[in-house]
Amino acid sequence: MAKKQQAKPKKQKHRAEDGYVGTLDITRSGMGFVIVDNLQKDILVRPSDINRAFHGDKVRVVITKDRGSRSEGIVTEVLERKQTEYIGRLEANKDFAFFIADGSRKVPDFYVPTQSLNNAKDGDRVVVKFVGWNKTDKNPHGAVVSVLDDRDTNDMAMKEILVGSGFPLNFSDDALEEAHRLPDMISSAEIANRKDLRDILTFTIDPVDAKDFDDAISFRKLKSGVYEIGVHIADVSHYLEEGSELDKEAFERATSVYLPDRVLPMLPERISNELCSLRPHEDKLTFSCVFQITAKGEVKQYWIGRTATHSNHRFTYEDVQKIIETKEGLYSSEILILNDLAQHFRKQRFKKGAINFSSQEVRFKLDEDGKPIGIVVKESKQSHQLIEEFMLLANKTVAENVTKIKVNKKPVPFPYRVHDQPDQEKLLPFVAFAKKFGYHFDTSTPDGIASSFNDMLQRVAGKPEQHVLEQLGIRTMAKAIYTTENIGHYGLSFEHYCHFTSPIRRYPDVIVHRVLQDCLNNKPQADKKMAEKCKHSSERERAAMESERAANKYKQVEFMKQFVGEEFDAVVSGVASFGFWAETVEYKCEGLVSVQSLLDYDDFRHMEEDYALVGRRSGRSFRMGDKVRVKLVAANLTKRQLDYEWVLYVEDTADGQSVKPKPKDKKEKQKTKTKPAGKPSPSRKHR
Repeated sequence: MAKKQQAKPKKQKHRAEDGYVGTLDITRSGMGFVIVDNLQKDILVRPSDINRAFHGDKVRVVITKDRGSRSEGIVTEVLERKQTEYIGRLEANKDFAFFIADGSRKVPDFYVPTQSLNNAKDGDRVVVKFVGWNKTDKNPHGAVVSVLDDRDTNDMAMKEILVGSGFPLNFSDDALEEAHRLPDMISSAEIANRKDLRDILTFTIDPVDAKDFDDAISFRKLKSGVYEIGVHIADVSHYLEEGSELDKEAFERATSVYLPDRVLPMLPERISNELCSLRPHEDKLTFSCVFQITAKGEVKQYWIGRTATHSNHRFTYEDVQKIIETKEGLYSSEILILNDLAQHFRKQRFKKGAINFSSQEVRFKLDEDGKPIGIVVKESKQSHQLIEEFMLLANKTVAENVTKIKVNKKPVPFPYRVHDQPDQEKLLPFVAFAKKFGYHFDTSTPDGIASSFNDMLQRVAGKPEQHVLEQLGIRTMAKAIYTTENIGHYGLSFEHYCHFTSPIRRYPDVIVHRVLQDCLNNKPQADKKMAEKCKHSSERERAAMESERAANKYKQVEFMKQFVGEEFDAVVSGVASFGFWAETVEYKCEGLVSVQSLLDYDDFRHMEEDYALVGRRSGRSFRMGDKVRVKLVAANLTKRQLDYEWVLYVEDTADGQSVKPKPKDKKEKQKTKTKPAGKPSPSRKHR
């Protein structure tokens, strides 16, 4: 399939008197820089000219000095706050209180009136919400949201990560009140306006610990021998009134955030876990794609619309995997047919150019206090792929349907999920590196690149270089985003794609449902803010991913603290001028081996084209994918950082210079930890 090239962003026209719109970055010294798209250099803003803006805010800035090499400006307006909640310490007396925020970024102290203390006392660590900042006031006003327990370091760390990424920890009272007022019962009139599919066999397949079931599959065999398979998605847009407080807060969050010990939901549990969750033996309102598919996997026709469904059973992925492997169990014949079709769709995708990356992910086994006691490697099995393939089919079909619709003779504004072709600057060094292992790439066309990737991934399986080539290959890929410009999804090899199947945890899916219903009603809308909504959703998705990475790193460090002083087999997972990163084989925990710790052995220099550090005298190299032995010397929870040292000894050779990993002393007593058995949970990337 021919892939469309990402269009270059249009240059924005600016007038000096209007100022520029950009993102404010405040350094630790308090100096500000406004980052503006399509401006080569950031605009410097001195602390006295920041004008009530905080780090990360979207601001308008007017140039006051233009010296060619560096422009200076003054912030004239705060357009959007990145962060509305902060964590820090309260200083209070009987008449008023001030809040001092944590962190290296300078945030003004907040004035907190006594009526907004929420039972907090002097010296408490608290979460404070930004209320406002009047022009006549020296300090911003805040209100205490909650008091933190200093003794629960894990809880504080997780909350700091979420708040620092701009995710509010609680819903407002107005939003919760709106959710509480939503009716439990589904009226007969509402069902009469929908296609009633409640009598068709329907079931959900989810992780064992899931509570928000946002998708279900229905199955029946028609008299013609064709299979009718429905993909049914929770109809969140029915409950979420556009423009309501609940809707506004869901949009601001834009996504649920999944940390190792908790989920920060996009919607209150009243909606996500009760009203919209497709729980077994309950009637639910859904938005569905119903397909007629032959036994050979050919989609003959489809129908899209609002439905009423009833789940007959709730499966876990483990339940379904057992049925696939044993060919026995509840609804086994239906499950096996669905699995055969899913595997057919999967093979067809890869044949058409989809790239079959399969990176390893880990999850933590936690005790009742949230402390990690084990690490389990996630594994994608056929039960996960069954759901993934039918969700991909629904997402693709909805996008294909909407892309045909016009409003005012132009494509209807729509949040496509797109993935651009690999960046040449990243691709070419990788191609040269892969060639050293005997893998050749056809870079003449996008299809040739995709085919080369799949050929390499198939041939490299089980070989020593597998991990490094997979990881570097993923890094060459562009990031998928939401945008109104439909350039297709390169990684999936889809010309049209969107997110339709997870509206409980992704706001773009809610937008898709609304636009789709307008189109089905023959009343498509020209939403002028769609591009802005897409950009916001992409930004919030990135923030959620960063939060998840930070939380996982915290748990890694927390888990590894017990092993300080012990040695591990590891693999070089990254290289920089200041050292190399090593990931332990057993626990998949990454830490840094500083180049300073290697000075006793050689003077190492960074060889970018080889992804390696190379010794100037010995020629000894540390290349991505190399096996090494390391010793854990420090585990810093505050910095979420592991520090390793390379374990070496001088081999007794003629020149006495060769170095090899130090063999483990058999007499040395070490704690032994085994990875506890655990259940892999599925990737929700495409659902």
